Amino acid sequence: MKLLSIAVPCYNSQAYMRHCIDVLLQGGDAVEILIVNDGSSDDTAKIADEYQANYPSIVRAIHQENGGHGAAVMTGVKNATGKYFKVVDSDDWLDDEAYAKVLAQLYSFEQSGTQTDMLICNYVYEKVSANLQRPIRYVGALPENKLLTWDDVGHFRKGQYLLMHAVIYRTQLLLDCKLDLPRHTFYVDNLFVYLPLPYVKTLYYLNVDLYRYFIGRDDQSVQEQVMIKRIDQQLRVNGLMLQKVQLAKIQNKRLQSYMYNYLEIITTISSILCIRSGTAENLQKKQDLWEMIRTQHPWEYRRLRRGLLGRVMNVKTAFGRWFAVQAYKIGQKFVGFN
Repeated sequence: MKLLSIAVPCYNSQAYMRHCIDVLLQGGDAVEILIVNDGSSDDTAKIADEYQANYPSIVRAIHQENGGHGAAVMTGVKNATGKYFKVVDSDDWLDDEAYAKVLAQLYSFEQSGTQTDMLICNYVYEKVSANLQRPIRYVGALPENKLLTWDDVGHFRKGQYLLMHAVIYRTQLLLDCKLDLPRHTFYVDNLFVYLPLPYVKTLYYLNVDLYRYFIGRDDQSVQEQVMIKRIDQQLRVNGLMLQKVQLAKIQNKRLQSYMYNYLEIITTISSILCIRSGTAENLQKKQDLWEMIRTQHPWEYRRLRRGLLGRVMNVKTAFGRWFAVQAYKIGQKFVGFN
């Protein structure tokens, strides 16, 4: 069994996938790199096959019809043979020194006969065009270098919520929780990190800046105008977060609180994108979202509407919508919304 499986979802990634994969190869035979070619029309498949031919003990090239990011991640999960599992998008990369420390920690677990359900590391926003790096670290929220339970977890600030980039899951946990990400849907990375959390009993925080999250391309899925065009997919993910996890039934209050805060952030993003679009159709979609929450998820609705973000997002006047946009812009700058 490999120590770590790393899925690299690729769709027309020929321009940047080599940078990502070359760093991952530094893990050697302890690592399994699953390059998932998701129906690319460029040379992505050829490059994936080239790596598999050159590194047959490390790299597996998997080709499939286009199913979107979620389908590629699920192909990685289903084909993984490593004890632990991580996703690295093909336009991102890992810091080589931090990567070595992560593998050393996973080796240490094996040598001591222990394991963790989720290993957490820092990630760094890489705005290459602006020559800007912004690390997201979990100091203060998570004690370092020890096995934790949710009872040991402190308060997460809004900017500290866990993205897919921060986590390495135990592979069997992803299988046990029956993780299933929707096809042809962007923003499923939120589901990937959110849905398994009720199954996580042990955590470990390694305070290293591992994942380098590239942002800034005009066509990138997290660009605001792109997100507005794909608002139905954002709303679908938001709805699945509500449907798949009943927060009221989570017994550990610290886990419940963290997951509620994550849901609040995603619901805020959904709402503000509908407002920012400026169309009557999308404003109606925002109303439909909140009505769905009110009628189908009353526990979450009461808390969301009581909160400051919920109150701001639901002011119905033009001035209220303007104020909501200004509040969101502040959040983008100081909290870390994309």
